[in-house]
Amino acid sequence: MDWSAVLLGSTEAMKDWALLLGRVAIGVCFVIHALGKLGLVGTGNMEGFTAWLDSLGVPQAAVQARMAMLSEMTGGVLLTLGLFTRPACLLLIITMIVAARLGHRGAGYLITNDPPGAEYTINLAVVCAVFLLLGPGSFSLDRLIF
Repeated sequence: MDWSAVLLGSTEAMKDWALLLGRVAIGVCFVIHALGKLGLVGTGNMEGFTAWLDSLGVPQAAVQARMAMLSEMTGGVLLTLGLFTRPACLLLIITMIVAARLGHRGAGYLITNDPPGAEYTINLAVVCAVFLLLGPGSFSLDRLIF
């Protein structure tokens, strides 16, 4: 058996499956976070999210809260489907940068810090940057339509 091929080799099909797996996992993650802001998943809701943003001094907290939720929902759905993948990733990267800079300001990197650091938002932004650079792969609506 050629172990170098097993450990280092790759095929276009493997790359496409990896992109699909990653897109679906991260896209669904964003959708679930948006649903949480709507009070449909978990213990949070839009009122609590808005109040938290307001406590951070975010101007027009109610508008900003809805923009964050819509960015996560729209970007997450588009990323999952592989439709307008690169614009969706750009939207999600910007949203995560804002979340890291505002929501986790002064908390350091680790999410286990008290208050939680920006680790999660930074990593989500990085994963979206990977999809921005690589594109959606063959198993995507982008490939089917465009």
